[in-house]
Amino acid sequence: MMEIFNDLIKEKMYKYEHESGLNVFVMPKKGFIKQYAMFATHYGSNDREFIIPGESEPTHVPDGIAHFLEHKMFEEESGSVFEEFSKNGASANAYTNFTTTAYLFSCTDNFYSNLRLLLDFVQRPYFTDENVEKEKGIIAQEIRMYDDDPSWRLFFNMLGGLYREHPVKIDIAGTIESISRIDKDILYKCYNTFYHPSNMVLFAVGDVDVDKVAEIVNDSVKKEKRNGEIKRIYPDEPIKINKNYVEQKMSVSMPLFNVGFKDNDIGYGGKRLLKKDITTQICLEILAGRSSDLYEKLYNDGLIDTTFDVEYVGEVDHGYSIIGGQSVDPEAVKKALIAKISSINKVDEGDFYRIKKKILGRFVKSFNSVESIAHNFISYYMKDINILDFTSVIEGITPDDVLNRFKTHFNEDNCVLSVVKP
Repeated sequence: MMEIFNDLIKEKMYKYEHESGLNVFVMPKKGFIKQYAMFATHYGSNDREFIIPGESEPTHVPDGIAHFLEHKMFEEESGSVFEEFSKNGASANAYTNFTTTAYLFSCTDNFYSNLRLLLDFVQRPYFTDENVEKEKGIIAQEIRMYDDDPSWRLFFNMLGGLYREHPVKIDIAGTIESISRIDKDILYKCYNTFYHPSNMVLFAVGDVDVDKVAEIVNDSVKKEKRNGEIKRIYPDEPIKINKNYVEQKMSVSMPLFNVGFKDNDIGYGGKRLLKKDITTQICLEILAGRSSDLYEKLYNDGLIDTTFDVEYVGEVDHGYSIIGGQSVDPEAVKKALIAKISSINKVDEGDFYRIKKKILGRFVKSFNSVESIAHNFISYYMKDINILDFTSVIEGITPDDVLNRFKTHFNEDNCVLSVVKP
């Protein structure tokens, strides 16, 4: 059992590696009422082509299968796992994104019996021809619902503008056509490939006992080791964007827009990715955050409202910045953003240190919530980032790093405007 400690924020967690290769992390929070656990696999919607350990030929799977698998995992021969958690006083959930599938629960009592349940059901798939066919109808309804969601379409239209080949442009749930090709055999193949404990992580946080968690893991987790690594295959993505403007008409009262910037500085994780992530957040706050001159001008001119927001998403193999909201004239907002970026030739040190302090404060505050800790931990872990490295990495970022990031990332050639109009 290894202890990891951050002296600045006085937070610690314990790491333990099970003989199967499963990494287990526990962050005790003495006196917290709520406990939270997440059991996650490094498997998401981007993993549509891969070579299974021990095989030589690639396996191609239908789009949406990671999300489909997540849905099916809650069904057992005896009924729904949700009901078992509910009887135990716990609230359970799961999600699939581009890189990760995670199963989770929160509770204020019966933590250890809920932890056993979490580990047991995720290791016990139950797929039949009948329940797979039934699920296709349920997920098809979900796909139609998202197809009618203006914010969802705005986002994926932006990704389709940014990316020509990368699977991040494909809806996480797939399409009605792609899920029609899923059967129980391909579900078991994906499950056996990606749900091996060596490709997974368990994180527990709250007023919990580290040794007790380790004991339950030893009792519950299958012990077989895996020989070899999963080889994930992604298409070559060109540096150039696919298109610089995408428009769709939907039932909205005012145009919605996303200005997206493609990140071509990719291919690494760890502290280097964390530094890029925080540096980009600082850039976005300086450029168009709530306290920026540009935000004030656009707001006063009636071009944006309080829905306006900025965000950076940085993964090992892709990344993008988003600036968006609703506006009567999205093209005027994009034009103002590009003009502002072009005018930046130095970083005001007062702004830099104020924003850095704000981001650090937000990070420290997140440790008051077991949900925030757990979700941030899993997100970082999948990028080979230790959450407790955040403070040392942000400390090392300089105004020159921010200026350099402005010049390399916020480039009009890498920029897409996605609009949903009435």
